[in-house]
Amino acid sequence: MRSLRFVLACVLLIVGRAIAQTTLQFEVASVRPTPGDNSGPPIGMRITGARIQISGYSLKDYIGMAYSLEPPQVIAPEWMTTQRFEIAGNLPVGSTRQQLPQMIQALLVERFQLKVHKESREFPVYALTVNKGGLKITGTPVDPTAPQPPATEVNGSGSPAGVVISMGAGSFGLADNRLEVKNLTMPELANSLTRFSERKTIDATGLTDRFTFTLELSQEDYGFAMMRAAINNGYPVSPQGLRALDGAPSNVLGQYIARTGLVLEERRAPLDVVVVDSALRTPTEN
Repeated sequence: MRSLRFVLACVLLIVGRAIAQTTLQFEVASVRPTPGDNSGPPIGMRITGARIQISGYSLKDYIGMAYSLEPPQVIAPEWMTTQRFEIAGNLPVGSTRQQLPQMIQALLVERFQLKVHKESREFPVYALTVNKGGLKITGTPVDPTAPQPPATEVNGSGSPAGVVISMGAGSFGLADNRLEVKNLTMPELANSLTRFSERKTIDATGLTDRFTFTLELSQEDYGFAMMRAAINNGYPVSPQGLRALDGAPSNVLGQYIARTGLVLEERRAPLDVVVVDSALRTPTEN
């Protein structure tokens, strides 16, 4: 299930980036290590009513969730990428899902004694843009008046053959030498592509529709993309794999994305980062 774990961390970023100024906490919450034998709950996130369950993520992943940042923007010790934790909690009355990152922040401070500071650093990035020749895929307009579903799920299924990530209204799949994008917005697509690249991908398209498309990959490039995702998330790759990756394109999926009329342009941009100053390796008692 490693191939599933190393891509699922990105998808909580779609929950929202607005954080209130006042401190907001879970009414009741528990933090438990994920069993080493993978006998814990399924990997992913589910919100039903006032109840939230998140499982299968590392402490570094949770810090990224808490500050709405992706893994490269969390500067943390190596040990924070290994141990996995499960969080279950009750949302306060009147709170919104957009306030969830703030609640995770408060929980990490309480249970892990987490101390961080924020910086802005310049990074090389890929900007997702539209080719001068125009877009070759057709989108579906997003309905801003559509009611929010009573339950929010962010989950996926994985095997040695690849991964499929469900992000509520859409999904991103990389499996069996095929990239399948279903009903995703451009920001969601950019977030997903970041996991398979050595750089963060930012959305610079200005497009507001949802898009669906399928691209066939060569077996070699598919393997390169999966190895890059493993490296991005702290998973071991064999010496033979690392040597093969040295000869791979710097952005393997870019040449395939170009078939849709989208382009990944190399740029530099200032990005917010969170630097971990200190934290407990084991959470305090629930």
